[in-house]
Amino acid sequence: MTVPPDKLATWANAITVGRLLLSPLMFWAIPNDDQGSWISFLLWFVLCSSDFIDGYLARRHGTTSAGAFLDPLADKVLILGAMFTLVSTGVFWVVPVIIIAAREFIISIYRVLVGGKGISVPAIKLAKYKTVCQQLAVGFALLPLTALDATWLWNTLLWVAVVLALVSGWQYLWRARQMEASGDYTAAADVLGDAGQVGRAAASE
Repeated sequence: MTVPPDKLATWANAITVGRLLLSPLMFWAIPNDDQGSWISFLLWFVLCSSDFIDGYLARRHGTTSAGAFLDPLADKVLILGAMFTLVSTGVFWVVPVIIIAAREFIISIYRVLVGGKGISVPAIKLAKYKTVCQQLAVGFALLPLTALDATWLWNTLLWVAVVLALVSGWQYLWRARQMEASGDYTAAADVLGDAGQVGRAAASE
């Protein structure tokens, strides 16, 4: 059954809100050392999996304006919060995390500006891959099997996420400027969801 776009109480939105509310617990569960933790890894796995579950439900039952706002917000809070927590424990280097955070901030502000002009930029696949790389980088840094013995793996994924963040951010800005210059404003909802949300009202930024 398709839900109306203005409906707030949907299963997809409930899962998204749950992911957002559980984010502080995730940050608390991250250990203060570089050994990793099965508890924090499993919690991270569950929360990241919920991103794909609510996306599936949204595609199956219809997207909502509330979901378009809440989903990317929950993703950013969860991922950036976990990354900065890992920076505070000395696991992640601060430079790539700052680059990713700055990119998210700049694109979010620009999204508001162009959204006010009625511009909706189509989904950017690289942004989805970026988020997956971010999730994997955090996950492998928390997994005891790879936290110390495969630092190259999650460090590589983190820097790949940085590259994808910069490239996808540039693509978004370029497409938005091209649409603004040509007057090609779409009537679609102005949204930006980062990963696993193909078909939701949110398009990846």
